[in-house]
Amino acid sequence: MPTIDYEYFAKLDIRVGLIKSAERVVGSSKLIRLVIDLGALGDRQIIAGIGEVYSPDELVGRRVPVLTNIKPKKIMGLISQGMILAAGCEDDGKPVLLLPEKEVSPGSKVC
Repeated sequence: MPTIDYEYFAKLDIRVGLIKSAERVVGSSKLIRLVIDLGALGDRQIIAGIGEVYSPDELVGRRVPVLTNIKPKKIMGLISQGMILAAGCEDDGKPVLLLPEKEVSPGSKVC
């Protein structure tokens, strides 16, 4: 894996988001449409490929790290305005959400 300079890493805007709602994307077993509160940045719609591991009901109310300054992308006709971060994706292909150890406010920067 190539290394990067700190300046490159510093360009990533990663913040804690609070999942306000979650619903399955029609026509996909993998995709879930999330609405995430990012504090002063407002709410964002994020389409996440976590539907084979998590049900929408168990996601609402969780705090997750969100990459907020990735370019929006259309996925199955829906615009995704960020990316949630997870671990274990390469182990068995099943993402494990990263959760803050303590409760932090939506929109808090990850540093």
